[in-house]
Amino acid sequence: MKQRTKKLVSMLIVGTMAVSMLAGCGVKKETGSDKSEKKESAKIGVLVADVSGEEAQGFRSYYENYIADNYDVEFSYTDALESAEDEKAAIEKFASQGCQAIISFSSSDRAQQIETCEKYGVYYAVASGVLDDQQYETYKTYEHFVGQVGPSNETEFEAGKDMGAYYKEEGVSKVALYGAFVPNPMHVYRVAGVLAGLGCTYGGASDMDAIVGQIFQDQTVDLSKVGGDVEVVAYLQGYGDTTTDELNAAIQKTPDAFISVGMATTFFAQSLNEAGISFSDIDSFTATNETAMKEGKLTYLSGKYSSSIGPVFALVMNAIDGNVIRDEDGNAPSISQKYLVATDVETFDKYYVSDNGDSPIYDKETLDNIIGENVTFDDVKTLVESK
Repeated sequence: MKQRTKKLVSMLIVGTMAVSMLAGCGVKKETGSDKSEKKESAKIGVLVADVSGEEAQGFRSYYENYIADNYDVEFSYTDALESAEDEKAAIEKFASQGCQAIISFSSSDRAQQIETCEKYGVYYAVASGVLDDQQYETYKTYEHFVGQVGPSNETEFEAGKDMGAYYKEEGVSKVALYGAFVPNPMHVYRVAGVLAGLGCTYGGASDMDAIVGQIFQDQTVDLSKVGGDVEVVAYLQGYGDTTTDELNAAIQKTPDAFISVGMATTFFAQSLNEAGISFSDIDSFTATNETAMKEGKLTYLSGKYSSSIGPVFALVMNAIDGNVIRDEDGNAPSISQKYLVATDVETFDKYYVSDNGDSPIYDKETLDNIIGENVTFDDVKTLVESK
């Protein structure tokens, strides 16, 4: 009886093994190579100076609500960074948390940002504004600098110039000027452009380099240096430096237009609407700005669409995946983007609707063309310049 029991148990074990082997024939077993394919999500730290502006919120929504849903990536955002020391500390924190790359929307000291990322072996890309020419020449071959995609300083100047020219053609005789965050380079170039577009001189100069150089030196716009047929009756330096009393004082001078190079729609729209003063902005195509143009006094918007930061993400992902994109000279990409301009609701909606929700201009299908091991600089440049 014991022998029969042992034989029965032995047969059951053999049978179980046979069933297991047969089952294994239809299931992919996890091998060592399979495990290596299961990499962790990419981790990207994002440096931000502005956390409340329409443009900043649109950019963040695109990364967190679209890109993160379509790619295996985790974004970590800073709070508002107010100094170069804050930026450096944020990069060091991201590096300690395992972030493989940094995307920068903060510009207190980009040279230090690049050098800090180089020190910690973290990839770095500029997504808002660009390095000046001297900085780019210095850092274009750094191993972990993967590039910049956005309006060049010359493009920023032209955006401001077009905006100033629009109001001059409208026949304004006096304006208030909001400089956003001077001496932030992109805002300096925009302000210089506005003055040139209005037909104004600054310190007797009318060309880009001379005006920009003086504003950097002054660290503000000195109204005593502004000359021309259009009078600049007030200059506000930036939101953190602008009080309600100063804004009200500018409004009391009854300018024909309030020309802003950024963030007026965020901070001043209500006051300007109530005062009935036409205003402009260099910002982005968002629902709030649509309302400001449709129901308020926003008459000119020069903007980027929220997904315009898609190509920077592509550069970073390529680097993380082992394909660091370089141009034909071996330098990190520096690709300029243009602004879109709306002076009426119909035009605004054309840009806003085409980049909204689940179908942004830089959607996954589009970005997949510039993310991959065989992607080249020419692929990225051609796509960016086509949009």
